This record gives sequence, structure tokens and C-alpha cells, in this order.
Amino acid sequence: MIVCVAVVGHQSFTEADDALKLHHIVHCSLDVIDERVSNPKRSAPTLNETFLGLLYPTENYKVYGYLTNTKVKFIMVTTDLDVKDADARNFFRKFHAAYVDAVSNPFHVPGKKIASRSFGARVSTIVKSFGSGSS
Repeated sequence: MIVCVAVVGHQSFTEADDALKLHHIVHCSLDVIDERVSNPKRSAPTLNETFLGLLYPTENYKVYGYLTNTKVKFIMVTTDLDVKDADARNFFRKFHAAYVDAVSNPFHVPGKKIASRSFGARVSTIVKSFGSGSS
């Protein structure tokens, strides 16, 4: 089950009671993302990879990351400790498409919180369908 999804610098989506703890987990994951992105030992084929995979596990959560071509960071925190990379990739692909549609709205102000109700509904649908095998 996904407990938190964050668009770093914009907003996070969580209905969990421990939102502050999840904010801390998301914040800590930024260091892992920066380390992976700036690591010069990476091979050429993986430099264009947007899915960063498992950033780090905790006792109760697993944290996954995704970096868009425009350097927007998506973070997913899940309580499911048996997440398949294919499921996480599929989630981020759908989430990225929803994000692009939302920020492409001519009424969206760049750099501000996404206020679209349809974006919130799409995110909710994507989160609920996570791991169910639906495309």
C-alpha cells in the first residue's frame, strides 16, 4: 500500500496519521537521489534512466524514486515490502503522465502547488490501483 507520494518542491499526497514522519522520510530520500544522480561512476546507458528504483528501505517502509528529464523528483513511500520494480516503474509512468497533464494546464502557475481537482482524483486512482496489475 502506498502511504505517501511526493512531487518534490511542489506537494505531497498522504492520508496517513504520521505525515510528519513521512515528510522526514521524503526529505532524507533527497540525499540518496542527489548521490545517485551526481555519481560519476554510473555507466552511460543508465544516465538517461528516469526510474531510480529503491532508494532505501526502513523497518516499515520502502522508498522509491523517479527523476524527470526536467529534474522534478517523484518519491513514493510504501508499506508493501515486496514491491516489484515493474510495478513501481508502471506507477511512476502513470504518475508522470498525470503530472505532465496537470502542469500543462494553461491556468497552472509554474512552481506553485497543483490545484487541479482532476489531478488529485487521477493520483488517487493511480495509488489505489498500485500493485493490482492493472494498466
